[in-house]
Amino acid sequence: MAKTSGDPSGGGTQSIERAISLLLLVGRAGTDGIRLSDLVTRSGLPKPTARRVLLALVRAGLLDQDDVTRRYHIGPETYVLGTLASERFGIHALSLDSLSRLAQESGDTAFLSVPRDASVVCLHREEGPFPIRTHVLNAGDRHPMGIGAGSLAILAALPDAEIDRIFAANADILARDYPAYSEDLLRRCVADTRSRGYALNPGILMPGSWGIGLPVMGLDGTPVGALSIAAIESRLGEERRRELVPLLRRETQALEAALRRPSPRQDTQSPSPRARIAAPRTALKVKS
Repeated sequence: MAKTSGDPSGGGTQSIERAISLLLLVGRAGTDGIRLSDLVTRSGLPKPTARRVLLALVRAGLLDQDDVTRRYHIGPETYVLGTLASERFGIHALSLDSLSRLAQESGDTAFLSVPRDASVVCLHREEGPFPIRTHVLNAGDRHPMGIGAGSLAILAALPDAEIDRIFAANADILARDYPAYSEDLLRRCVADTRSRGYALNPGILMPGSWGIGLPVMGLDGTPVGALSIAAIESRLGEERRRELVPLLRRETQALEAALRRPSPRQDTQSPSPRARIAAPRTALKVKS
């Protein structure tokens, strides 16, 4: 029977908030996982409390702990929930063909990124056949909005008032973790993106790793994601960008059209994931 009475530590709501906080921190750690000591530092929770909540999440299958490294990772039940969410918010599934075409035709790496509050999360990374790759961005990585080509494309497509709000929200994390990015630099990047017609990351986050991106616009005229291509610097010169930007534009338009179409599953029951797995639009006018 569910516990309904209050408890000295602040009740069920506080426990839920702690669990969510730790779950998100583990998710943001990506495939490397994260140590208990780092979770304690980042969450601000006492170590015994953090351990108790983590054990509950492991028992529920939402987290997993490596027997050797003792690091925490996202668990299988979280994957099931993510699969269910992707069926409702289908930009990930709808983008896969576009990402495959971009990777194969460019030879480089294509990405889907989506906004989350004042940040942007990489949902998918698709490798092309060119043997030299850039590994700055991986699926699950999260950065403040404006960091990277896809993230910058999303930021530049927002109204100016929303951009101001995002800069205010990200001021501390930019100063602490992204010293190469000042607000002035990001504002210049936004202006350049709007003028140029696409976002360009000329190796700011990681020297030698360049990227270009375009936003994917939703029905309400706001960006719901971005498609981007990343490559080593020598493969993203101005002449080659003139070849790749039309590919990005073609695929963002295809994805926008797919998002506008009703889902063929909306009146039918989807198979269980376990069974399958066990504001006004700020248009970026691309210059030819």
